[in-house]
Amino acid sequence: MATTKSWIKAARPRTLPLALAGILMGCGLAWFYGAFNTVVAVLAILTATLIQVFSNFANDYGDNQRGTDNEFRLGPTRTMQSGEITQKEMKSGMLLIGGLSFILGLLLVYFGTWQQSKTAFVVFIGLGVLSLVAAYFYTAGKKSYGYVGLGDLAVFLFFGLLPVIGVFYLNASYFETATLLPAISMGFFSTGVLNLNNMRDIENDRQSGKITLPVRMGVRNSRIYHLAMILWGWLTVIIFTIHQQQSIWQWLFLLALPFFVIDLNKILKIKEARALDPFLKRLSLSTLAFTLLFCLGLILAVS
Repeated sequence: MATTKSWIKAARPRTLPLALAGILMGCGLAWFYGAFNTVVAVLAILTATLIQVFSNFANDYGDNQRGTDNEFRLGPTRTMQSGEITQKEMKSGMLLIGGLSFILGLLLVYFGTWQQSKTAFVVFIGLGVLSLVAAYFYTAGKKSYGYVGLGDLAVFLFFGLLPVIGVFYLNASYFETATLLPAISMGFFSTGVLNLNNMRDIENDRQSGKITLPVRMGVRNSRIYHLAMILWGWLTVIIFTIHQQQSIWQWLFLLALPFFVIDLNKILKIKEARALDPFLKRLSLSTLAFTLLFCLGLILAVS
């Protein structure tokens, strides 16, 4: 029987900061525009956490079924790969976490839309279901899109555009065009984390038939791609701040820039794929730090 330690390992706590960053960004923007809702914010954080855990369970399950999680993989050993969690147990875990995330998501959408728009309620329920479906079919299922190079697009949408714009709408009950820019920024940074993961596992993925973008592009081009995403992520949020500036506090997020620059410089020089592994966690934490500083700047700007 799987232990609590094994389930925590399967939940991959180091991925959670990235999952929460987009939610926090949406909440910070809602505060800046005077539309923050505490209930919506708390439910959004809980729902996003559970969906990310569900996604990690499904990823563990899918890669194990396809044989991608093997002795040649350079990342941490997965729980099904090591035998800590059986296939039956993982299915039960996915059902439980998926069910809880759906219930919390239902409450989130109800509090965020029901009184204002029944149409928005239906649309957001659909987006919630789509998020769970996308989380499952990333690597699980016979036609998982992560194996044909579409993972980057999914991460950009579900870690960038959807959480930032969606959470802002659930708080404010309207769409603000300017929020697209920080949403795009979060999408690029989040996709950068996935790209590092795929760069690390490029050889094993190629042998396992997992055709990620780095497998398609090669080592050199995948690093140029990574550099471009980080640069565009910073550029879009700087443009937002220039156009929406009310206070010098809004530039507080620049304190996170050295972490991105230092790590990016190291990543571009790394020759051994295994050495990329620590930078997944570092980019996730840097993105969270950037988000917290950005949101703090927004709050101070209108205080």
